[in-house]
Amino acid sequence: MSLDPQIYKQTMGQWATGVTVVTTIADGTYYGMTANSFISVSINPLLVLISVDHKAQIHPLITQSQVFAVSILNAAHIEWGKRFAGFNKDVMDRFEGIPFETAVTGSPVLPGVIGWVDCRLYTTYEAGDHTLFVGEVLAAEGPGGADPLLYFNRVWGTFKALE
Repeated sequence: MSLDPQIYKQTMGQWATGVTVVTTIADGTYYGMTANSFISVSINPLLVLISVDHKAQIHPLITQSQVFAVSILNAAHIEWGKRFAGFNKDVMDRFEGIPFETAVTGSPVLPGVIGWVDCRLYTTYEAGDHTLFVGEVLAAEGPGGADPLLYFNRVWGTFKALE
């Protein structure tokens, strides 16, 4: 029995996730993409994981550079989430007009975000049509203080506390 991929996508869409922008630098050029497959893996050593489609432009660049950063977006950054997801095909340079900084690895981190981590590639795992990139966290900042940008059922939103 084979499950219809549309049912799988619909089911997974019921899982609310945070929205991040994954970045890297390769050959002196900055690259970024929106991602919601981001998790903490370990405290000792400090490890995080991102899942990247083999077809994503950034995929071979992370493999080449061996570094990446993850900026955790707040609700005010919905346009950045859409920009780095490629919603506006007219935007050639996704970093244009964003006064980003570079972290320890040289990867860009976006300003005013809830937090960010800067990583050196620790290991990778092939998982179907994606690669799981595990990064050792070399630097991090988590000022918080803003509502997170979330993605649920193909809709952008934020968090509402129940308690």
